Amino acid sequence: MTELNGEEDLYEAPVAAEPAPPARARRKTAPIVPPQSIAGRALVFVIAIMTFLSCLTLGAVTLVRDTASVWENQIAREATIQIKPVEGVDMEASLEKAASIASQFTGVRGVKIVDREATSRLLEPWLGSGLNIDELPVPRLVIVTIDEDNPPDFAGMRQLLQPEVPGVSLDDHRTWVDRLVAMARTTVTLGLAVLVLMLSATVLTVVFATRGAMAGNGHIIEVLHYVGAEAKFIAREFRRHFLLIGMKGAVAGGAAAMAVFVLFWWWSSRNLATPQADQATALFGNFAIGVTGYAGAALVILLIGVLTAATSHVTVTTYLKDIDVSHHDGL
Repeated sequence: MTELNGEEDLYEAPVAAEPAPPARARRKTAPIVPPQSIAGRALVFVIAIMTFLSCLTLGAVTLVRDTASVWENQIAREATIQIKPVEGVDMEASLEKAASIASQFTGVRGVKIVDREATSRLLEPWLGSGLNIDELPVPRLVIVTIDEDNPPDFAGMRQLLQPEVPGVSLDDHRTWVDRLVAMARTTVTLGLAVLVLMLSATVLTVVFATRGAMAGNGHIIEVLHYVGAEAKFIAREFRRHFLLIGMKGAVAGGAAAMAVFVLFWWWSSRNLATPQADQATALFGNFAIGVTGYAGAALVILLIGVLTAATSHVTVTTYLKDIDVSHHDGL
C-alpha cells in the first residue's frame, strides 16, 4: 500500500503467470498402409520370383540371339564341297581338282582340303577311334572360305564342278542359314511373349495386393477421404508403399538371376575341355550375356518397380472414385 497525492490507492501486486504445461512431444503419424505386414512380405517374395524368371527369360533370349548370330556368321563365311568315293576314281586327285576350280572364282578367300586325320576326328564321336577311312565309303570335304560382302557365283561353281569331279556336291549352307535365322527369330519372339506374360502377372498380383491392403484399411481411407484428404495424398501413400515393395522384390530377383548367369559363366570357363562344357558352349556360347543382357536385366528391375507403383496408384484412384459414386448415389 502506498500514498499518492494524499490519497490512498491500493495496488495489487501482479500475480506471476502459471508456467505453461510442457508441450507434448509431436506424435509421429502412422502410415496408412502398414510398412511391415505378412501380405507385404509375401508380395515382395512374389515380385522377386517374377523378376527372377523375367530376367532369366531375357538373358536366355540374349544368349540364343547372340549364339545364333555367331552361327550365322560362321556358316555364311564358308561353303562345303563334298566328294563321295567313286570306284576307280582317285579321291586325292578329285579333291585337288575341286579345290583348284573353286579357287578360281571371285569372292573365294581360301580353299582347304580336309585331310584323312581331320576326317577321322570328325567321325570319331560316332564310329570310334582308330578308324581307317580308306576301308569305308566316307565322303571327303573341301572347305571354301568366302567373302561375305562379295560371295562367289555358287551356281556357276556347281556347273564347273559336276562334269569335272565325279560324285561332287556343293553346299553353300543357305538352307541352314535360313533355318537358323527363322529359329532365332522364333525364339526371341517366344521369349518376349513370355516376358510380357510375366509382367502382366506381376501387375495383376499388385492389383490384388493393393485391393487387399485397401480392404484392410478401408475404414481409415474412407474417413480420411470424407474429412477432406485429397485423393492424391492417399494415392501417394499407397504408391510410395508399393514402390518400395516392388523395388525390394525386383532387386532381389534380378540380382539372383544375374548371379545364376555369372555362376554358369564361371562353370563353363572352368570346364572348357570337358565334353559337357563343349556341348553347352556350342549351344549357348560361354553363357556371357554381355553388357546388353545386364542392362536389360536392370531395365526389367526398374520397369517392375515402376509398374508396381503405377498399378497401385491407378487401383487406389479407381477405388476412391467408386467411393464418391457410392456416396453420391446414397444421397
